[in-house]
Amino acid sequence: MSLELERSKYLSSPSHFLIRGAVSGDLMQLAEILALSFHSREGIMELVYPVLRLGIYEDLKNRLRSVSEHYICLAAELVPSKTGIEGQLSGKEYLAGTVEMALRSHHPWPMSNSEYPYLSNLAVHPDCRRLGIAQQLLSNCERRALEWGFSDIYLHVLENNHPARKLYDRAGYKLHQIDWNWTCLFLGQPRRLFLRKNLISSLNVH
Repeated sequence: MSLELERSKYLSSPSHFLIRGAVSGDLMQLAEILALSFHSREGIMELVYPVLRLGIYEDLKNRLRSVSEHYICLAAELVPSKTGIEGQLSGKEYLAGTVEMALRSHHPWPMSNSEYPYLSNLAVHPDCRRLGIAQQLLSNCERRALEWGFSDIYLHVLENNHPARKLYDRAGYKLHQIDWNWTCLFLGQPRRLFLRKNLISSLNVH
């Protein structure tokens, strides 16, 4: 049975999601999730899609080898209920989403601290969206950022990515800065919005 059909079978029965650290054995599925989320397969893009997916695979493999204490890659694993015994016996794991977080330098942004936790590559498989997985991945990163001793967390989102902007707005991320470059001015490309969330104030609210 194909991975897509297996994943659909899991979703058709009561399931939940386990958020855990990604491992090398997850690379193929994570690369597919990221490629599906960030690259079109329409027209000529169908021909280059395998190359794009391979590039994502290699980049992620190199990052997973990082020994930095301030880098994490999380995976959302579908966990079937007891009624999904067939899937459990197969010993396979089916992933629904992923996110990465690492430290970046504040330069060239004029802020007081030199580094900050930055989220990237938040992606959920198309078959698993609107199930709260993205919010669970964000929440896990936010808890880890607090453990690292940071009170703020940052990310970028494209101006025209309205579903992602709605997700981040609900999660408490606010516009911090609008990034411009020549592709925005001359090619009409969407601007990148730099969002920030204060984790301490969010804790006080809840």
